[in-house]
Amino acid sequence: MHPIRGIFNADDLDHAQERLKDFVKIYSETQPRLAAWAEENLPEGFAVYAFPEAHRKRLRTSNACENVNGQIKKRTRVVGLFPSEQSLERLVTGVLIEISETWETGKTYLSLN
Repeated sequence: MHPIRGIFNADDLDHAQERLKDFVKIYSETQPRLAAWAEENLPEGFAVYAFPEAHRKRLRTSNACENVNGQIKKRTRVVGLFPSEQSLERLVTGVLIEISETWETGKTYLSLN
């Protein structure tokens, strides 16, 4: 497992902060710029620990964005060349509305229960 992934896979905020300190200590000698970057930037991602544990993985990954972009790419690739910018915008808007409706009425991505 990648060391940074291990930080975010911690059970709670305290363990994540402890793992970050260990990471910085290990890499400060061999990779000082990486250690400084991690110490400064990774704590921003710790906001995910304010949410229920069941939601954390979905909130800290970019899977939802990648899925949306993949669906847009799939639908626009079929057309290939658009006659105008407006036609592209109409197709992408339609795809986004379809995805939004699925999220609103279909399988729940994040349950509030």
